[in-house]
Order: sequence, then structure tokens, then C-alpha cells
Amino acid sequence: MKLEKNFPATDAAYPKVAEWLENELNKINCPLKIIMQISMCLEEAFINIAHYAYGEKTGDMTLGLEQENDIVTLHLKDKGKPFDPLAKQDPDVSMKMEDRKIGGLGIYLIKQMMDEVKYERINEENVLTFSKKI
Repeated sequence: MKLEKNFPATDAAYPKVAEWLENELNKINCPLKIIMQISMCLEEAFINIAHYAYGEKTGDMTLGLEQENDIVTLHLKDKGKPFDPLAKQDPDVSMKMEDRKIGGLGIYLIKQMMDEVKYERINEENVLTFSKKI
């Protein structure tokens, strides 16, 4: 199965993004625990795109969903400014929250919850891909 859908990269669009993803994951009988993990990671990545990819302008985000055997893969694509979230150093989670720098926890969470995470810049698009065995 391979699906792709475009959404406005705005906070207001996120509920429709989440609903679409959860409906599609339910169709393939994805376990609820995995749906929740994937949804949480999607939210982190989507909100970052909505807030930072296009600056003051707005743009779109394409969400791709693939299922092959027991692996579910999401591809988030945007035409915003180039940004590799994986290039940033992981936060020191041993520090107290109030002592940490702001930012970085979202991508850290994605890297911890998903089995594989990668970033590429392809044809003037940021492509963040993450996969989870179901």
C-alpha cells in the first residue's frame, strides 16, 4: 500500500492530518499502541513544518504512507527552507527540564519511538521519513 495526501502546513490543518493518518492505519489493522506512537511523532514533525518551514508565508506538506509487510513508513515532504532536523545534537535528557535549552525534544522523541528516521533534501523538498515495525 502506498498513499499520499497534501495538506496545508498550518496548525489548523493538523486535526485533519491526524484523522487521515489514523483512519488509514486502522484500515491495515495497525495496533492501537503503534498508532499512538506514530501519531505522536507525526504531530511533532508536522507542527515543526507548520511553524518553521515557510517562515512568514504558508505552504503545503505532503504526507506519504506506505505499508510493506510489517513495516509502516511515513514521508513528510515540504518545499520550505532546507532543514535537517537530524543534524541537531540530541538534548541531554539527564538534565532538569528547566536547565535544558529550548527545542530538540520533538525530533529526539521521534528517534526514540521509531525504528528508522532519515532526512533527505530531494528536488527542492525536505523529506523526513520514519518507519515503525507493526
